[in-house]
Amino acid sequence: MKTVCVTGGSGFIASWLVKLLLQRGCTVKASVRDPNDPKKVEHLLALDGAKDRLHLFKANLLEEGSFDEAIDGCDGVFHTASPFHNPTSDPEAELIDPALKGTLNVLRSCAKAPSVKRVVLTSSVAAVICNDRPRTPDVIVDETWWSLPDFCRENKMWYVLSKTLAEEAAWKFVQEKGIDMVVINPAMVIGPLLQPTLNTSAAAILNLVNGAETFPNLTFGWVDVRDVATAHILAFENPEANGRYCLVESVAHQSKIVKILGDLYPSIKFPEKCANDNPLAPEYQVSKERAKSLGLEFTPLKQSLKDTVESLKEKNFLTSSSALP
Repeated sequence: MKTVCVTGGSGFIASWLVKLLLQRGCTVKASVRDPNDPKKVEHLLALDGAKDRLHLFKANLLEEGSFDEAIDGCDGVFHTASPFHNPTSDPEAELIDPALKGTLNVLRSCAKAPSVKRVVLTSSVAAVICNDRPRTPDVIVDETWWSLPDFCRENKMWYVLSKTLAEEAAWKFVQEKGIDMVVINPAMVIGPLLQPTLNTSAAAILNLVNGAETFPNLTFGWVDVRDVATAHILAFENPEANGRYCLVESVAHQSKIVKILGDLYPSIKFPEKCANDNPLAPEYQVSKERAKSLGLEFTPLKQSLKDTVESLKEKNFLTSSSALP
C-alpha cells in the first residue's frame, strides 16, 4: 500500500485524514510540532492501524528543510498545516508567514523527493470568494473565482489573505518545478472532533450552544470534516483529478444555523438577536459539480451540526447550563 505524508497531523481536518488513510491500509508519516505533547498525538496513536503504520515526525512550518524526512519516500503528500484563528495581534507572524512560507517550505521538500507522485494542498474557500464581485442568492461561485489580496488587505481579512497568498504561491511553484498538485478549498468545516482541543470552527458552534446572547451577522459555506478528509483522498487517488475543488454542502447565514440547532435541541436557549442591525449578509450558491466529479457525497448540514454538538458534549466543552439531555 501507499506511503503518504500528512503535515499538521494533529489538526481537525488532518486527524480525520490520518484516520481514513490508515483505514485504507496506507502507511502514514505525520508531521507535528511536538511529538512529545500528548494533546497533539495521543488521539492519533490510538487510531486503528497506528501502531504499525503511523510514524510521527517533528516539523515546523517556518524551519527550512524540516519536512524533508517526513516526505522522503512518500507517494503522496497532504499539506494541511496552516494556522486558522481570529483575531490576531500580528497577522504577518501568526497567519501569513506560516501559511505562505510554510507551504513553500513543504513544496521544496516535495521537489527533493522523487517518490512523490502528487501533492494535495488544503486551501480554503477563503481563497475563492473574497473579492469585489457581488455574492447574492442568484450568484454561483465556482473554482474560477479568486480572492483578491488587495481587497483582503483593505478589509483586514488576514486569514483570507494568508490562504490566498499561500495558494497563489503554491501554484506558481509547482508549475515551475513540474509537481502534480490538486487543491481542496473547503468552506467552514464542522463535524465530530478527534483531537481533544477545541478548533476555531467548532468553537463558533460551541459559542451558540453555550449561551451567546447574539449570533453573528455572517453567511458561510459549511461542510463536514469527514467529507473534507474523503475529498483529499479521492483527489490523491483519482488520476483525473486536477486544479481546485470547492467543498460546500450548504451556504447558510448564522440565523439559519441557530434555527437548525434550535430544532435539534429545543431544551437549549439559543440567541434570538443578530449582533448588529445591518441587513442580514446575503446567502449565495457554490457549485458542487467538480466536488461531485470526484465521487464525493456530502453529509447534510443538519447531520453535521448534530454530530458537532454531540462531539462537543462528549469532550466536555458544553457548560453546565447548556448540558444536553
